[in-house]
Amino acid sequence: MSVMTAPDVWADQTRELTVADMEDMPDDEFRYELDDGVLIVSPAPSNLHQLAVHRLAQILDAACPPELQVLPGVGVNISRFQHRVPDVAVVRADSMDTVFQERPPALAVEVASPRTRLYDRNRKKQVYEQFGIVSYWIVEPDRDKPELIVFELRDGRYQEAARVAGDEAFQAVLPFPVTVTPSELVRAGR
Repeated sequence: MSVMTAPDVWADQTRELTVADMEDMPDDEFRYELDDGVLIVSPAPSNLHQLAVHRLAQILDAACPPELQVLPGVGVNISRFQHRVPDVAVVRADSMDTVFQERPPALAVEVASPRTRLYDRNRKKQVYEQFGIVSYWIVEPDRDKPELIVFELRDGRYQEAARVAGDEAFQAVLPFPVTVTPSELVRAGR
């Protein structure tokens, strides 16, 4: 397979990109995703975003059963022209033999930012729903009032299962029992 650099990919606007192209993306500070063959490049996330991702991954990992694995920033091939990188995902432990995940994660989490808030609540939610990701969470990492919104797949459609903010605790059942409190995800210090 030939290596295609990001500028080569961006310069060729005559074709849709595929998940095969994602394997050749540079390993840099940017996040590369595909939306119906269109390359989406996101800049490095903020400190608060990264703190929320790190804390949530730790909380999930501590409660995760052995048949599952918690992965921050894992690539997920949804279709030939759809590639997503949830901020945190829970995947099957026996799915680590491919470059990117090819089965629906048990949980996908997006930590919203001002740039991605609408996209996470609409387009990503739609793509994850159609791919069959059973549980989708959106974390709003606001220092004053952080929030967690939980969607669960019921009859093929996402239904809001919970919404907690601040010091309210969410007692998850899916993908496994775990308690998440939004304020703990953005609290500075140890």
